[in-house]
Amino acid sequence: MSTNGAFATLFHFSYLLSAVLFIAGLKFLSHPARARNGNLLAALGMAVAGITTLATLWVPGSGYHNQGLILAAIAIGAVLGTLGARRVAMTDMPQMVALLNGFGGGSAALISTAEFMHAAASGHRVGGSEAASTMFGCIIGAISFSGSMVAFGKLQGIISERAITSAAQKVINVLLFVGLLAVIVAIMAGGGTAWFVTLLLGALVFGVLMVIPIGGADMPVVISLLNSFTGLAVAATGFVLTNNALIISGTLVGASGTLLTMMMCRAMNRSLANVLFAGVGGGPAAGPAAIAGAGGPAKPVRDISIEDAAVLLANVQSVIIVPGYGMAVAQAQHAARELADLLGRNGTSVKYAIHPVAGRMPGHMNVLLAEANVPYDQLFDLDAINPDFEHADVALVVGANDVVNPAARHDKSSPIYGMPILDVDKARHIIIIKRSLKPGFAGIDNELYYDPKNTMLYGDAKAVLARLVEELKTAAA
Repeated sequence: MSTNGAFATLFHFSYLLSAVLFIAGLKFLSHPARARNGNLLAALGMAVAGITTLATLWVPGSGYHNQGLILAAIAIGAVLGTLGARRVAMTDMPQMVALLNGFGGGSAALISTAEFMHAAASGHRVGGSEAASTMFGCIIGAISFSGSMVAFGKLQGIISERAITSAAQKVINVLLFVGLLAVIVAIMAGGGTAWFVTLLLGALVFGVLMVIPIGGADMPVVISLLNSFTGLAVAATGFVLTNNALIISGTLVGASGTLLTMMMCRAMNRSLANVLFAGVGGGPAAGPAAIAGAGGPAKPVRDISIEDAAVLLANVQSVIIVPGYGMAVAQAQHAARELADLLGRNGTSVKYAIHPVAGRMPGHMNVLLAEANVPYDQLFDLDAINPDFEHADVALVVGANDVVNPAARHDKSSPIYGMPILDVDKARHIIIIKRSLKPGFAGIDNELYYDPKNTMLYGDAKAVLARLVEELKTAAA
């Protein structure tokens, strides 16, 4: 066997190995206890694919040039990625996910554009499946890039988290969509580089206009959808470059992202179209007394002190902790685990109730609690934990809001009507740790605040939980 033949065999085997590692990594990610190993397997698969691709740069006759620039770009990206991943706070992880996802989509769009320009410069007319793959990678990748940047801006507070909607915006979206179709037809008919650049710019604008009308409450779904877009764009780029690793990895990301998006929409009892076009969270936020009705008296809200809350927790048999984004903001996951550990040593059964869309990205609460070394067997999803609430002595809500709002069951005028919620209101006692009665992302008041079984424990979640721990330790001493 010739040297080039042996290398070709090794090349294809390495890509096959990376594909197997990607699939195994996804399988492992299906359970929290194996998620870390799943990430390592997928990272190993990417390393194998990357090293294999780099090795081809020095194969005689490969046609690659500027190897120094390629290595320099890889080194810069590796340094920036490593520093960013190590320094980012867990509360800012959704922003980083949005950025990295956007960069992937942007890379796919740029590669498609460069390939089209290269073909045009060499006098090759791009048509048929080649043109379809190139344009698809450009459009979807550009939408993913600009949409992810808007999502990052909303999550970071640079852009208003509220849904920004207007009648003119919808008209512009329709006209832009029709314009993109016209440009696609022009390119298929033999249009050159100018048309393709117009397609790229139009897709970038469309991505911005697509995400701007979506409120902060729906960002987990948007991030998941844009992640699937990036995967599809990468797969299309794989067809353009005839690269099996890109085709396989992109298809896996696209398929898993699409399934996750559908699952999250189902968890909110909403269609994807409703998430993208309904503008939930665009109206004025309801005030704390709004639930009493227009002109009606404000319903009473009961408070509880740290000392009384500690006494209650020290004398119960079962506690269900419900984490929300407020816990993430306060970085209170370690304090929550310390409280749970202390209660467990006192003989109290402790469980964590995880809503599918709690937090700012898919699996946000699981990631935070795993970082605090919370045992995986204490984490329960909505379907598994809801039957336990009616038997729980205390439901301790830490910064959650919309996902525990009973209005979702009966108020047909509510934007969260029909969304499956955690049945916190069925517990014997409820304690909500929150800074104020301010509404959540959906911009509506929470009926749970006024439940006779509920008491509010105001303050920063981390500080409040730490004081509860100290009170329990003092009482046990």
